[in-house]
Amino acid sequence: MTRGLPRPRAHSARLIRTLAELAVADAPESKQTFADRLGLWLDFTDAIALFAVINPPSAPAPTPATPPAAQAQRDAFQRVRAALEDAIAVDGLLTPGKARIKLPRPDWHPTIEGAADFLPYQRYYLAHQRDMGAAIAPLRAAVRAAVAAQSPAHKRLAALDGVMEQALGNRERTLLTGVPALLARHFDRLHQAHRAARGDAAGPDDPDGWLQPGAWLATFCKDMKTLLLAELDLRLQPVAGLLDALGNEVINSP
Repeated sequence: MTRGLPRPRAHSARLIRTLAELAVADAPESKQTFADRLGLWLDFTDAIALFAVINPPSAPAPTPATPPAAQAQRDAFQRVRAALEDAIAVDGLLTPGKARIKLPRPDWHPTIEGAADFLPYQRYYLAHQRDMGAAIAPLRAAVRAAVAAQSPAHKRLAALDGVMEQALGNRERTLLTGVPALLARHFDRLHQAHRAARGDAAGPDDPDGWLQPGAWLATFCKDMKTLLLAELDLRLQPVAGLLDALGNEVINSP
């Protein structure tokens, strides 16, 4: 079944909402305008590049329109998204199948506290982030090139996307690499709740049981996958926006 393109507006806050639902981050409503927030993220060089794209020295001369490649780029988008979604869904531990990135099993350790180590799951999350970045960057570049080939107005839009990617890329990476630290709070809270629920249980705790349906670690892994899917939506938004423009008319501002 062909998946529809995500709507950027509908998914723009999904990652923040998911973090808030896991009670590891607040989601306050910003009182700053988008322009004010953007100004805080751009340095002087980025601002000049952005100004040059938004305010060209003269109107571009008309050029012959290139036959649209919208369907080919949409198909590529669907393939990349499906592959990344499948990599998150099929973990080789809780879900069967050959995993591109295998979900870690609690390692044997002489203490239960040592077995409940978040570090393997931090590495797992970071590996998925690298996987997303490696797949989405060339996709975005290809879609941007297809947009630029359509018309002068599309070329200007593609140039704007290139400037925004260059200007905001480092900030986005910095913010997203901080997500595992927030996820660690959820991991610790679930583990502490598990220990408190056991109380003075006579039998020893069993790390293998942590992955049973409804157990604390299985719950954590499910929540982690939900967070990864929300981040995937966020990372794909710029590409989805370019695809919306591909094949549609773009009107230049006066």
